[in-house]
Amino acid sequence: MSGAGAGADPRVERLLRELAPQVLGVLVRRYRQFDLCEDAVQEAVLAAVVQWPVEGVPTNPRGWLITVAARRLTDEVRSESARRRREDADAAMSPSATAAAPDELPPDADDTLLLLVLCCHPELSAPSQIALTLRAVGGLTTAEIAGAFLVPEPTMAQRISRAKQRISVTGRDLGAPAGAGFGDRLAAVLHVLYLVFNEGYTATSGADLQRVELTAEAVRLTRTVHRLLPATDGMAGEVAGLLALMLLTDARRAARTAGGALVPLDEQDRAAWDRTAIAEGTALVTAALRAGPPGPYQLQAAIAAVHAEARTAADTDWAQIDQLYRVLERVAPNPVVTLNRAVALAMVAGPGAGLDLLAGLDGDRRMAGTHRLDAGRGHLLELAADPSAAREAYRRAARRTTSVPEQRYLTAKADALPT
Repeated sequence: MSGAGAGADPRVERLLRELAPQVLGVLVRRYRQFDLCEDAVQEAVLAAVVQWPVEGVPTNPRGWLITVAARRLTDEVRSESARRRREDADAAMSPSATAAAPDELPPDADDTLLLLVLCCHPELSAPSQIALTLRAVGGLTTAEIAGAFLVPEPTMAQRISRAKQRISVTGRDLGAPAGAGFGDRLAAVLHVLYLVFNEGYTATSGADLQRVELTAEAVRLTRTVHRLLPATDGMAGEVAGLLALMLLTDARRAARTAGGALVPLDEQDRAAWDRTAIAEGTALVTAALRAGPPGPYQLQAAIAAVHAEARTAADTDWAQIDQLYRVLERVAPNPVVTLNRAVALAMVAGPGAGLDLLAGLDGDRRMAGTHRLDAGRGHLLELAADPSAAREAYRRAARRTTSVPEQRYLTAKADALPT
């Protein structure tokens, strides 16, 4: 949580990590000035870090933070240092907008979902949505986010600053309360959380295969959405599906590397898989699939559950996985889905069938510049007993990826093939 020092009481720090985005959501909804609101919340959090361990946690800690932050915000707007932006801030703030007293706030009110939706505003680019979500809702510092995505801190600071400025202009139309259903905006939230998780699970560049802090944050935020969204909401099944997908995928984390080297799924030590996470994820996706027609996240979670249920790689029900990918292709056509189905089809009908399916992806602009198609083709060519062609495909894939562990893995695959 940004703003909390290393010496903070861990219990207080956990509580503040949970409450900070709620408080920021309240202030942004009322005052519309993202930068000013965030600064005020950070000051309130710092005050809590100092006072609460000594004086005790207030009866209504959320209300306490809102009151303190609102006072700091008002002081900032009125201060001499804010004179140059007072005109804009005063115009944006409602004349009647004042902070509610702690006892006027419903104890179950939560603006975290609203803040998530605001950070994922459709007028922001996907990288800006991700950065702002991690900063405002996840509580990561700018330096932490920059480090995760391997960009200089000033670059990330500029990206976040521009996103905040854009939100201050475009966020005025955001008035729906959490749980009322946000349609496309909630879909954007899920997509951003999905991207954050994927970047943490398989980093696109750098020396490390995984960034555990990103996967953990994606799971935490998805749990928050799952908790806040009513079961009757039309997106509830997909929220459950995404959470299930994350849990089932992350359950394999401990077995994905050995000595820093990537270990493919069929060679992983399944005893190292997290069976508690698998049980939770399987239960979530099973319930979601029973509730209605499946969406893309539910189908991906179902595929992950089939893999998780197999006690050994040889026990994998590839026919079921192939069928699930066929449905996923109809629901959400995507070349990556087709690539994954080609592998499943190869396990069912032979590598030739998988290679024929992959041939349809040649020239697809969405696959340009990625290593995935060459890596998949190399795998199927190896299964087809064509080591020369497989070696070339693996080497092309190794040249295209910017992930050091994947480069090493693909190069080792190429070198291990007979000449």
